Amino acid sequence: MGYKVAVVGATGAVGREMLKTLAERNFPADEVIALASPRSAGQQVSFGDTKILTVQNLETFDFTGTDIGLFSPGAAISAVHAPRAAAQGCVVIDNTSHFRMEPDVPLIVPEVNAHALPQFRKRNIIANPNCSTIQMVVALKPLHEVARIKRVVVATYQSVSGGGKEAMDELFMQTKSSFVHQPPEPQVFTKPIAFNCIPHIDKFMDDGFTKEEWKMAVETRKILDPDIKVVATCVRVPVFISHAEAVNVEFETAITEAQALAAWRRAPGVTVFDKREDGGYMTPLEAAGDDDTYVSRLRRDPTVDHGLAFWCVSDNLRKGAALNAVQIAEALVKQGLLEKASA
Repeated sequence: MGYKVAVVGATGAVGREMLKTLAERNFPADEVIALASPRSAGQQVSFGDTKILTVQNLETFDFTGTDIGLFSPGAAISAVHAPRAAAQGCVVIDNTSHFRMEPDVPLIVPEVNAHALPQFRKRNIIANPNCSTIQMVVALKPLHEVARIKRVVVATYQSVSGGGKEAMDELFMQTKSSFVHQPPEPQVFTKPIAFNCIPHIDKFMDDGFTKEEWKMAVETRKILDPDIKVVATCVRVPVFISHAEAVNVEFETAITEAQALAAWRRAPGVTVFDKREDGGYMTPLEAAGDDDTYVSRLRRDPTVDHGLAFWCVSDNLRKGAALNAVQIAEALVKQGLLEKASA
């Protein structure tokens, strides 16, 4: 017998990717239910190559008998409905920021800290990390096992899909407008995004960092190691899908480039594409649609005693959101942690 799975926020970019990923990976689901807001109820979404699901109203849905809920409806909506689903016996895997830093909710990247999964029983909720954090910790974990990481300095180049469908539409429309000499009119972003870079993702905090930058620091410590220092600059760029990051890492002890490459090649979820020649690196366009985190441009950082610098790229809708959530569900099944709610 398979599981009953609900996808919450099924009409959004991540929700649709969750449905696609469940089908592609043949997750053992006997029934998949698409849920969204009342205004989206009645719409149809694809599940796999042949199935069409009719979207149901999240607000009136009873989660009793539902085994897994993959949530990506926005933080405010998850804050209301994720605890309701959890109380009705559904294991919630939440993609929003709402539960990530709550101490009794595990924050999981399966390749990095699947051992923390059993903690979900306290609340019946598991948090999916921020998309930019996920790909970075996937790349950092193999290195941390070779030589303990002290400090990370990262600059992100984040695609507009991280801001949802409206953000993608804005880039598309502004790009079109530029060719007919119409001034771009920002609606989603604070400044024009077409042919531009915006060093501002999420709200500004009192210390001058944005909340996105704060997330990368605190989430990395919760997932990987509480002693790692992280400073981030997060930038939105005119790319539709896939985030890129320039990462500088300082270690406590020596680590060579050869050791780093060997660790990455052994690591699940990491693909090395690093040739010191024209085109010998991965770009966001090439990573779109793929599952792995790609690492390129590895070199020694000569400004610290034990330092490396590298470039990493990953599809933010897949590994940065939908795929990671489905992998969490798979890990629950593999570890024998998921009991059928309908049993």
